[in-house]
Amino acid sequence: LQALAATYAHPPAAVTTAAPGGGSYDSKFDDIDLDEILGQERLLNNYIKCLEGVGACTADAKMLKDILPDAMMTDCVKCTEKQKYGADKVTRHLIDNRPEDWQRLEKIYDPQGSYRIKYEASKLTNN
Repeated sequence: LQALAATYAHPPAAVTTAAPGGGSYDSKFDDIDLDEILGQERLLNNYIKCLEGVGACTADAKMLKDILPDAMMTDCVKCTEKQKYGADKVTRHLIDNRPEDWQRLEKIYDPQGSYRIKYEASKLTNN
């Protein structure tokens, strides 16, 4: 899900494919307004359904779905700083505001719950 923001990092995801040999993800979508996506329930629902494999995917959502496993497994190591910020924003939004959606996506893309555990620990530390 970090990739959702990375794909739509500025806003997730802004990623299309990984560069061969471990470069950064494509910055094609870096200027997409994540707040707009997060604020439009229908649009966000469509992305979530695509990522779950239960709904149709737009071309950009398909690209996100393709890179998401790699981004989650590698802790977004191929993400640019802008993409990392966007990924963090999207995943935090889902955890805090749409926990049922996050739980379903987490089972698919982060079954160990690594991101959520780190996020919850950081919230405790910062409060």
